[in-house]
Amino acid sequence: MKNSFFKEIPILSRRQFMASSAGAAVGAGLALGAPALLGQDSGKKFKVGLIGCGGRGTGAANDNLKAYGTEIVAVADLFPEKAEGAARSFKVPKEKAFSGFDAYRKLLETDVDIVLLATPPHFRPEHLEAAVNAKKHVFMEKPVAVDPVGVRRVIAAGEKAKELGLSIVAGTQRRHQLSYLETVKRIQDGAIGDLVAGRCYWCQGSLWVAKRVVGTPSGSWSDTEWMVRNWLYFTWLSGDHIVEQHIHNLDVMNWFLGSHPVRARGMGGRQVRTDSEFGNIFDHHAIDFEYPNGVHIFSMCRQIDGCWNDVSEHVVGTKGRSNCGDEIAGQNPWRFPGGGQNPYVQEHADLLESIRHGKPINEARQVAESTLTAIMGREASYTGKVIVWEELMKSDLRLGPEKYEFGPFPVEPVARPG
Repeated sequence: MKNSFFKEIPILSRRQFMASSAGAAVGAGLALGAPALLGQDSGKKFKVGLIGCGGRGTGAANDNLKAYGTEIVAVADLFPEKAEGAARSFKVPKEKAFSGFDAYRKLLETDVDIVLLATPPHFRPEHLEAAVNAKKHVFMEKPVAVDPVGVRRVIAAGEKAKELGLSIVAGTQRRHQLSYLETVKRIQDGAIGDLVAGRCYWCQGSLWVAKRVVGTPSGSWSDTEWMVRNWLYFTWLSGDHIVEQHIHNLDVMNWFLGSHPVRARGMGGRQVRTDSEFGNIFDHHAIDFEYPNGVHIFSMCRQIDGCWNDVSEHVVGTKGRSNCGDEIAGQNPWRFPGGGQNPYVQEHADLLESIRHGKPINEARQVAESTLTAIMGREASYTGKVIVWEELMKSDLRLGPEKYEFGPFPVEPVARPG
């Protein structure tokens, strides 16, 4: 099946893929011997700043410390109590604990070598751009944007980082997980033949929710404060869970196919999480992603209690199939023998090794394209329309307020397909 879209975005051969910048980048840490260096200190300690002191931010900071040779010397968060709590945990001086909407700028003015970006996804493009301009190496959590405007900013910042010789590693930890790396290598070497189809799921139960504080002795949360504290449930902050969480699976699909989708069609809705405390995101999505050469990937994600759960990726080829993570079945059966480090730590080890050896890793474009893949699915679900990659990439869609301040900010209505 051929058309103009397939001519514009050719699928990579196995050899081309392994030689591509994305394929080379994910293997860079392993080639440098990072696994053997986990937990070792080889001289200079890198000074690390944490921007975003919630659970994922402090988790990323701890993972960074487990790699080797770093110290957390500055922290920043919108909320003072979050910044102060992280400062206590990591023994950061009070004067290096910054809060407020401009906290990230204050942190970037310090002498940190590396910054960890872990605020709600909406803020990632601006924070990455500022970090690169400040000539800092970066670890950034996924997703890296919530809209096409943000995706383009991330790609541009990534290109500037290349010019400056800076490393950027993203929190798509499967790309640093030995079992996935070994599996993708075999598949790109032809173990299951040409890829013809696949599927990926992130279906699980409900997550946390921050109920709005109103009329207490300490005051009430404004619209903006409540949204940021309850960020998972607002599309402008999280991108919806298809973007915030399911990006992991979609990133694996892009990685194994060596491309991104050309169009998407799908559906979703808000069937269980209908109260106002759940903001305006959907609780389930089902998307058909069409890749070059007519390859289709079926995607499902859901956050509803009491249902079957499945977090997985699968690809099918002309000679076999694989679960992407540790097994190949068909003409060339194989199972991963085990081994490798915790991928949440390994991604930081790979970042640190790239800096030490002067061989920058730059994952900005690949994670930006995976983020846009998830946004593509969301827009297909929200609108009921067929969403085309090239049109979406050029879109001026931008979510969120023009100015960041605490105060009134009406919740956008829940999307209605059609």
